[in-house]
Parts: sequence; structure tokens; C-alpha cells
Amino acid sequence: MAKQISGFIKLQVKGGAANPSPPLGPALGSKGLNIMEFCKQFNGRTQDQPGKVLPVIITYYSDKSFDFIVKTPPVAVQLMEIAKLKKGSAEPNRVKIGSITWDQVKSIAEAKMTDLNAFTIESAMSMVAGTARSMGITISGVSPIKK
Repeated sequence: MAKQISGFIKLQVKGGAANPSPPLGPALGSKGLNIMEFCKQFNGRTQDQPGKVLPVIITYYSDKSFDFIVKTPPVAVQLMEIAKLKKGSAEPNRVKIGSITWDQVKSIAEAKMTDLNAFTIESAMSMVAGTARSMGITISGVSPIKK
């Protein structure tokens, strides 16, 4: 007999660094889940990505067991990593704070393709370019996206 799903929890946790302190502990503890078991499993799966912010979707069941899916890092985090920035621009329409190339946009789009709501690499690149624009990052070169 299949387990009955009680709900989902969406969190962003640094890879290989899950610990029972807030926000993770209260989010899992309020649902009655074993916090240390999740931390052990998560850290084991993400030890190859230390320090990267990783979205995780936890499915918890009525018998207090759980499963989780680790997704790829958010586009904004990847853009800041490539452009070597600490945060996005406070006024992205006026103050540009970094620059990346279309090849870098394509590499991010290919990495995020499984998590994005896009069917083609061009549409995924367009989404990544939009995120870059809203962060005050310019994209140098000629756009390969067909209009």
C-alpha cells in the first residue's frame, strides 16, 4: 500500500551544511520529522557542492517518514558566482554592477534546464538573461536568441 502524503516543505539549504538550527529545525520539527536524519541524508547527497545554496523539496508522509529532491542552485546565485558579486544592484535600471557573456548565460541555462519552465535552450537563456537584467548585470556580445 502506498504511503499517504501529508505535505511538502520547500527550503533553501547550503550544500553539505544542513544542521538542526533555524530555519531547518523548526520547519521540520513542527511537522514531527526526524531533523537529524534529514541533515545526515542531505549532507551526504550534497557533500560535492559545499557552500552552494540548494533548493530542496521535502515530501513528508503521514507515518512521519520523508523523501526529498535536491534541485540545482538558483539562477541568481549562479549569476552572482560567475560575475563575482556579493549581491545584486539596488537600482538595476540605473546602476549596472557586473557583466557576463552569452556563453556563460547558455551554460547556466543548460544547468538549470531540468528545473526551468522552458522547452528550448533559447527560452531558458531568455529567462536567465531576464534575471541578470533585474540584478543589474549586463550581458556582453550579440544575443543568439531569435526574436
